[in-house]
Parts: sequence; structure tokens; C-alpha cells
Amino acid sequence: MPRFLHLADVHLGFDRYDSKERTRDFFYAFNDALEKYAVAADVDFVVIAGDLFEHRNIQPATLNQAQTCLQMLKQAGIPVLAIEGNHDNRPYGTKTSWLRYLADWELLLLLEPGDISAGEPFYQPWDLESRRGGYIDLDCGVRVLGSNWYGAAAPKSIEQIAVAIEALPSGAMHTLMLFHHGLEGQIARYAGALRYADLLPLKQAGVNYLALGHIHKNYEVEGWIFNPGSVEANSVEESRYERGVYLVEMNGSGVQAELKQDYYQRPIVRLRFMTRGQESQEEVEQEAIAKVTEAIQSKQLDPSQKPIVELRIEGQVGFDRLDLDVRKLQQQLQRLSGAIIFLLKYEVEAVAYASPLSEEASRTQIEQEVFMDLLAANNLYKKRSPELAQGLINLKDLQLEGRSEAELYEFVQSLLIPEEEQA
Repeated sequence: MPRFLHLADVHLGFDRYDSKERTRDFFYAFNDALEKYAVAADVDFVVIAGDLFEHRNIQPATLNQAQTCLQMLKQAGIPVLAIEGNHDNRPYGTKTSWLRYLADWELLLLLEPGDISAGEPFYQPWDLESRRGGYIDLDCGVRVLGSNWYGAAAPKSIEQIAVAIEALPSGAMHTLMLFHHGLEGQIARYAGALRYADLLPLKQAGVNYLALGHIHKNYEVEGWIFNPGSVEANSVEESRYERGVYLVEMNGSGVQAELKQDYYQRPIVRLRFMTRGQESQEEVEQEAIAKVTEAIQSKQLDPSQKPIVELRIEGQVGFDRLDLDVRKLQQQLQRLSGAIIFLLKYEVEAVAYASPLSEEASRTQIEQEVFMDLLAANNLYKKRSPELAQGLINLKDLQLEGRSEAELYEFVQSLLIPEEEQA
């Protein structure tokens, strides 16, 4: 009974958040998953369904990470079969890529359909000497088929692939196909996803395990379509998705695919609190600190693990939202949480007031109400808004009278001091 490991969306060289330590996380996750569920599990082979790399052009350290992991599998006698994804596919018109480089150095088998426009068959068997081919029949009884990154042309390309599969000579007991594309209904705001009906021609052509990539969330459909999700979360938003790697066994009764998640992954903690518009700036800052402290005390957040933490502050504030020093607070919370990356999402609006005015209202009445609305939206001034609103009108009149700057300054100073303090 053949056993294999199915991974996708490894994204070595990930560089979001500008953190070298975070970049290394993707290598650690890939390496640990391979050690536990390929080498230690003694699988027959490993498949990578696209996006081994984050970028088409990679740094030497990223190439070294890939070589280290693939060399480990080679020494264990475990072949690796891969396809390109949208992140690491070769630019149009070029004939090489870093995956092709790894294939030429015998660290993986890059399965690619032939160029029909150049007179090549769509699927040619893997050739050991040229290190080229679109499919391979493995000794364990599995035929593995490759594909390209098709983008919007995927539905039409599937029809062509299905015809090519049906034209192949019979051979292996099981047929596995690598395909880097997403299925509709799995995540929101994903344009261009395939419908289930688009994929059915592959099943009808004999594919009994469709190894997907591209969407960073785990899902499986009808016992033959499998997507493990990304090996590591590429953003804090993705932390809510199930993801991992599939350890798969194929037998006469079907496919047994078990999602494995017990390998190195950086903890991600998402926190949130709502402001009501009544808090002062200092109270909002204290609430943020309290939220992180509470997460630590409840063991939701462990500073020793150097997690990634996101805190969202949402709602309304009764002061100028720009008065809060977001950068200073973020640095303070990062030290408190021990986070490798602390994302402070400060998404608030100032409290808005709009007093009704009659059509007959005078200019002075309109000014009075506008000033009162502005003052009432600020916690520091809302209790004295009627008095201060009249004061602002008086200030305008003084300015129109041509009073000196010294006189205007003295008036503002007296206006800001409450009557009880003036006494």
C-alpha cells in the first residue's frame, strides 16, 4: 500500500513583516514536517503542489534552505515530485526556474506537460537522463501527473489535461495529479476559483487523488480532492484556518488522508477590544495593556514562545484619534508580550454629534451648535461644551474687532480655566 506526504504552499523566502526570524520560520516548518511525516514515517514519496518558494527570484539563503530539506529526503531514498505555483513559476518566454535548477541537480522531479505548440506530446513519461517529463509511474504503484500554473485558463486547460490522461497507456493502480488552483466556496474574496464541475473531467479520466495547492486553508471534497493548506500561516488572518500536511495511504478501498499539524509553527495570537467613545486617551492605552496582560495570565499568550500578536482597537473615541501615539504603545505592548511581531490595528472613529437645526436658525445659533457638537465629541471638553461654545463665538468677535494676539491669547487662557479654579 503506497504512502506519501502531500504538501503545498511552503513559501520559502517569505519576507512579509520585514523579519529575518519570521523568514526562517518557513524553513523550520518545512524541515520539521518532512522529518516527522516523511523521513520518520518512511513514506514512499513526497509531493509539493506548487509554491515551494515565495518569489521567482530568490536569495542564496532561501535556495540553501530548499537544498537542505530536499537533500535530507534524497539521503532517505524518498523521491520528491513537484510542480510550479503562481509564486515560483517561470516568467513567460523563459525556459528555466529555480525549481528546474533543483530538478537538474536531482533533488526533485519537476513534472511539466509538454509544449504542444512545439510539437511535443502533452504528457511524456519522466526521463532520468534529461530530467524532463510530465508524469511518472512509481514502483509503489502510483502514477503521478504534473501540470502548469494556468490561472484564468484553468477550466479550459482541465479539458485538455483530461483528454491527455485518457490517451496514456494503462499502468499504475492509483493516479495522483498535482494541480495548483483553488476551489470556490473555500475562502471569501477569492476571484477565479474553480467550480467542482470544472474538476470532474479529471476524476472521469481516472484521477483518484487530486493534490491541490494555492489556497492556504485545509479542505477536502468527495474523497478525491485534497488541499492541505499552507505549511505555515502567511498572515495573521490565515491563523484562523486549519492547515498542515497530508499523510496519505492509498489502498484498494480508497484514500486515507490524515492532516498532520504537530510540527514547528510560530504561535499567532489575535486580540481585540471595542472602545465606547467615553474613554480618555490614557484609559484606551491602559485597556490595551490590560488586554495583553489578561491574555498572558490566561495562557492564551506565552511571551517565552515569541509569538506574533495582533491587537485590534475598534469603535469610537472621544478625543482626536491622532493624539494616541500608536508607535509608542505598539513598542510597549511588544515588550510586554515578548512578540517577535506586534501588529497594533488602531481603527477607531471620533465620536460624531449632529444637533438638529431649524431652517430659521440664525448664523449665531448655527455657530453655537457646530461648536457644541465639536466640543461634545471630546471627553476633555464635553461637560463644559455650552460655556466653551459661547467662548469660541466671543473669541471670533474679539478677533474681528482687531484685538492684539496678546489679548486673544489671554482670553483663550481664561476660557480654558474652569470658573471654580479662577476663583
